[in-house]
Amino acid sequence: MPKILVTTVPFSTMDSRPIELLKARGFDFEVNPLGRKLKESELKEFVKDYDALIAGTEQISKAVLDGASRLKLISRVGIGLDNVDLLTAKSKGIRVAYTPDGPTQAVADLTIGMMLSLLRQVQLSNLQLRRGTWHRFFGRRLGNVTVGLIGVGRIGVEVLERLQSFNPRILVNDIVPKPQLNNRFNIEWVDKETIYKEADVISLHVPLTSKTKGLIGRKELEMMKPDALLVNTARGGIVDEADLYHVLQSGHLGGVALDVFEEEPYSGPLLEIERCLFTAHMGSMTIDCRNQMELEATEEVVRFFTGDPLKNEVPAMEYEIQAGV
Repeated sequence: MPKILVTTVPFSTMDSRPIELLKARGFDFEVNPLGRKLKESELKEFVKDYDALIAGTEQISKAVLDGASRLKLISRVGIGLDNVDLLTAKSKGIRVAYTPDGPTQAVADLTIGMMLSLLRQVQLSNLQLRRGTWHRFFGRRLGNVTVGLIGVGRIGVEVLERLQSFNPRILVNDIVPKPQLNNRFNIEWVDKETIYKEADVISLHVPLTSKTKGLIGRKELEMMKPDALLVNTARGGIVDEADLYHVLQSGHLGGVALDVFEEEPYSGPLLEIERCLFTAHMGSMTIDCRNQMELEATEEVVRFFTGDPLKNEVPAMEYEIQAGV
């Protein structure tokens, strides 16, 4: 009987079906014994005796995989693959699946919420009121600004859907042309530099790859309007946090909302800057989306060990992206 290690946290706390499914199949499984995101060194020790991982965002590196002699499958709860060394997994014959549709709606919702919070300076008002200061901030309406989206994949398209009722000017950029979106949305396709210079709100919806790591650094930040707002619900590492800190310290940019960080949990210097709005990588953390992802990832494990084809195996394109093709 295969042994399954569930590393993602939380797991099956809001919906018991994933654990019930593993039990019903008689699988020998263990849920993350530490109850938090595992460090690379910890995962390297834990994974040795398991045939499959139901994984979260912990680092599944070459070092981890080199010590996982029994591992046959990684089933990722979520869509991001920057934490999985796909090329090493492939070389070892380890299959990788993910849940690409599960987090889409929830992340898009949070993105819009962050835009509105920054535009109305909710973060600053909350902090000042708690300190006894009653100050009414002037804000901006979403319909009166220019929004720039870098990346219009699954989540970016859902953000576009939600923006329609506000009717702002929308600038978009993506490495893959999607002319079909012009039939659905009133958008302008531009280069990234135009977004940096003209957008009042910039939102990132690209994966973390060798080509997007550090995509937004000091040069790009300083190209933005003095009161521009930046939202990142994609991946930490796309924005250079050190550069962001220095640019914000200089007084440039009206505010930043971050759900993702280079190192998580985050405890860096950006916490000093009050016009930053932070959430703890909870873009996908709505009850329905989280339950869907956990169940889909578990179902992939069942399919694999009962001989059925995987429904959401990571496509070849993702391996090519990691290889820099």
